[in-house]
Amino acid sequence: MLQGFNILKVNTSFQDIQYHVKGILNSYICADAEKNMTEQFPEIYLYRRIVQAKLFIDNNFGEKIDLRGMADEAYFSKFHFIRLFKMAYGKTPHQYLTAVRINKAQLLLQAGTTVTETCFAVGFESLTSFIALFKRVTGISPSAYSRQQQQRKQAINAAPLHFIPNCFAEQNGWK
Repeated sequence: MLQGFNILKVNTSFQDIQYHVKGILNSYICADAEKNMTEQFPEIYLYRRIVQAKLFIDNNFGEKIDLRGMADEAYFSKFHFIRLFKMAYGKTPHQYLTAVRINKAQLLLQAGTTVTETCFAVGFESLTSFIALFKRVTGISPSAYSRQQQQRKQAINAAPLHFIPNCFAEQNGWK
């Protein structure tokens, strides 16, 4: 049973050991528990575990998250986890993580955070990768997006009534 421990080195951190032990326990203990639970509560049990992993992504998007960590959070193998996550959310876990990071980046850029600070705050390790992915997803570079949002804020401050929807203005007798 202790075969997985032979890859640990003397200078391995406590977090690495904890992560490794969680994976080993997952493979030995949860296989039987998963079989029993899915026979008794197939849909709700699986769904709860997928939601738990989604919440893990939502709460930890700024940290280094890999597929193994996400799957371990839900106590699934990587491949089973990908399949179930995609069935539940219509995206793979990696696609979802990327979407969350880009959405959070847009919010930070709207608030005036620099591109570099935004990149590292949302969990990217490379500024170049972040800029390329942001541009591919949004169609505009992060710096151009930030400029665009700042100009929009200035326009709203200069003429706030131009940004009130017409239907709202008519409903309140403003037109």
